[in-house]
Amino acid sequence: MENGPKIGLAVTAIFVAAIGIRVGLIYRANHEEVPVKKDPYADIKVDPDDNVFLKKQRPDSLADQRTLIGKTIWVSAGGQLDYYLDKGNHVDYAHPVGTLLGATPLLIKGVFEQKAPAAGRAVFRIAPGVRQVLLAFTLPKSTDPTALYATPVGNYADGAYNFVNDDVFFYDDPHQLYNYWPSAIWSDIDQHKVVLGMSENQAMMSLGEVMKPDSDNMGDRTVVYDNLGQTVTITYVKNKAVRINPSK
Repeated sequence: MENGPKIGLAVTAIFVAAIGIRVGLIYRANHEEVPVKKDPYADIKVDPDDNVFLKKQRPDSLADQRTLIGKTIWVSAGGQLDYYLDKGNHVDYAHPVGTLLGATPLLIKGVFEQKAPAAGRAVFRIAPGVRQVLLAFTLPKSTDPTALYATPVGNYADGAYNFVNDDVFFYDDPHQLYNYWPSAIWSDIDQHKVVLGMSENQAMMSLGEVMKPDSDNMGDRTVVYDNLGQTVTITYVKNKAVRINPSK
């Protein structure tokens, strides 16, 4: 009979010890520092330019275009649209005044239609269609802010109007949209110059969008720009211009 109590005490001791170990493990688990999982997106850097909201108006009628009358819009796709003297809702396609450059403000004065030539520079960006649609405007920052000009922004073809406004214009001042760009950079852009350290977006705003990149890796590539007939080649590393030819 003496072995009975001894066995009982041993079993009790083992049970108590097991409970103690379990309690200890629970305490440790509740008080240990839990390893923090690394956010897989933490190291991804977002270009602030990608967060800029660019308005779209999606015009599909002359009435939509006329809503721009009296408003200022700015060129986003520099180097793509020629403009002409507006001689009473009519232009001479054979004699453009020049080419619209990036960030240039246009004060819209009217809208009209005109038959365009079937081929040539006049239809480089806008197909002739049955007729083209042109915006008449003044250039508030030019030497003659009262002179009236016009540029094609679409056409009428196959029974419908087609417009490129959203692809070639800003509806808000880009100086405000990209107000975090340094003032020195904006000064160069407004003079349509490029300098070392510019990003691709900044150089494109300055030189225009007639360009040929050597890869799709924006920010780390070489881009050849047709700057109004003058070739400018820029090499970017980490989205900074590190080499410009001709040198600047």
